[in-house]
Amino acid sequence: MNWITNLLFLLLTLQRLEASDHPNILWLVSEDSTTLLGCYGDPLAKTPTLDKLASDGVLFENCFAQPVCATSRFSLITGTFAASFGPAQHMRAEGKIPPPFLGFPALLRKMGYYTSNNDKTDYNAAIEINEVWNESSNQAHWRKRSELSQPFFSVFNYMISHESCLFPKVDLPLDFCATDPIKVRIPPYQPDTPEIRSDWARYYDHLALLDQQISVKLEELKNDGLADDTIIFYYGDNGGTLPRSKRFLQASGTHVPLIMYFPPKWQHLAPALPGSRVKNPVSFIDFAPTVLSLTGVKIPGFFQGRPFAGSEARANEFVFCTRDRMDERYDMMRSVMDSRWLYIRNYRPDLPYVQSLNYMFKARGYQSWARMAREGKLTPATAQFWGEKPSEELYDRIADPDNVNNLSSEPAHREILARMRAALKKHTLEIFDNGFLPESSSLEGYTNSHKANKYPLERVFEIANLASDRNSDNLPQLITAINDPSEPVRWWAVQGCTILGKKAKPAEVALRRSLADESGAVQIAAAEALARLGKLDEAFPVLLHWIQCENDIVLALQSSNVLDRLGELARPILPTLKLSLEAVGKSQGKRDMGENYFVTLLMHTISVLEGRTQALNYPKIIKSSSSNKDLNARIIDIKPDNFSD
Repeated sequence: MNWITNLLFLLLTLQRLEASDHPNILWLVSEDSTTLLGCYGDPLAKTPTLDKLASDGVLFENCFAQPVCATSRFSLITGTFAASFGPAQHMRAEGKIPPPFLGFPALLRKMGYYTSNNDKTDYNAAIEINEVWNESSNQAHWRKRSELSQPFFSVFNYMISHESCLFPKVDLPLDFCATDPIKVRIPPYQPDTPEIRSDWARYYDHLALLDQQISVKLEELKNDGLADDTIIFYYGDNGGTLPRSKRFLQASGTHVPLIMYFPPKWQHLAPALPGSRVKNPVSFIDFAPTVLSLTGVKIPGFFQGRPFAGSEARANEFVFCTRDRMDERYDMMRSVMDSRWLYIRNYRPDLPYVQSLNYMFKARGYQSWARMAREGKLTPATAQFWGEKPSEELYDRIADPDNVNNLSSEPAHREILARMRAALKKHTLEIFDNGFLPESSSLEGYTNSHKANKYPLERVFEIANLASDRNSDNLPQLITAINDPSEPVRWWAVQGCTILGKKAKPAEVALRRSLADESGAVQIAAAEALARLGKLDEAFPVLLHWIQCENDIVLALQSSNVLDRLGELARPILPTLKLSLEAVGKSQGKRDMGENYFVTLLMHTISVLEGRTQALNYPKIIKSSSSNKDLNARIIDIKPDNFSD
């Protein structure tokens, strides 16, 4: 029988030689993973598999992802920014993707690759799964290709580190060596509560289990005789799960691990020698062109990223992240990173960083932080993230890896600030950032927003920046812009009045006219601005109209966000809110009610007004007299009123 065995071995070897013209590509993707790994210098990490992969491969020190999975995975599968394809920049939305855009693995399939995805998609767009993947399921594997000679691109997604691991329903294995909560380092922006310590320890434990699961997959690759022909990527799909990470643009929410391993045969495609650490910034829009660069597939001209390995590798100066609606809650932030600096622009600085987002508050850490705020026990450091935002943030990520020392108002950093601002403007205009449009706008989507003279983005960007400056000197320009023919210009001008609060009183007449604007989004924004001026009798009819509009659930969600932010001021319309909730329940059914963001938010508003849920309390912050951008401020009291000046 030996000759039969030898013959089979010879045939397998010949088949592998045929496949050797093109490398296999293996992606190992962990959910919600930050750089708490031994190879990134964390002393508590138990990650020997990943540490060895890094020592044998290349570690990227500055890889950034969008702060939540759906927008990150849109960029991964398309090689483009979700913000170019509104409303894909929002969590749980569906981007409008015209030809020739597609899921890039389809290009590999056309070249002869076997493509498999196990198992998560979550692309925030209507991607044709059957065109992209030979198989996408929890059984998908490179082993299912019909011929061993066929090169493969295989993705394995690991849920063990997902945010939900902090909502424990079952305990970890009894024989697992758990992390001691006493030994974890609590960053200065978080309060040191037992719940947060416990969550940190649990997260470390899940990363250790992740490392073991990845070890199993690498062993499979080795046992199949494929290790010498396979380039391996390991990365996290967005930042970690602890408070002020996932969903936020500080590095804790966007900085993810990226390790690449190149077997000796394919070392010429690597960006550096084994054991190297690459400092150039990369982001998820760079992954698709990198895979095509490694496999010899022509990179489409519509890709917005650059390959960081392979024959066409090029370095980035900057990378960019976005944060828009997360589940049921609206906000808008943009960030720019290079190899050292992090710049964040907050376009709704009047909104607190932390809103009562239903899913996020399942975590005990956030619950304990809210408790500390209610009890008035937040320190200046732990209150920074709990209160309102500055218009701009600038952090030296080398000197300040926790991103707590905002340098945006310091004269010594004016040149850096100007450089980052310029990079953000250039990027915004280049990608036709749809995040500057109200969700539901007729201009949303790649095709609509790129039509000549339809989306005056440079003017929109100018007004959005004036609006978010929180400077009453800008009010005359905002009042003028309220009458602009362009919907997004009017929308931002009205939001600027909302942001100014009582200082926007000279705009009252213009805001009243906006209640009848042809755009529902502008109407809703004007109602909020008038509510902040105390004109509730004028604001309520518009807001109630839109929450009762079954034909446009997006505008209903925008209106319900405003009503929830009004808090106690919305008490006079509580009976109407309850009737609206009952009407939605009858039309959608009980199951849909629980899954609908609009209903979730409406239920929260009613629950707070009825005293069944505690509203979040936010610290009242005194900003520096020299700059309204100064985050390093002093707390004077704790108030639940979001509308106090």
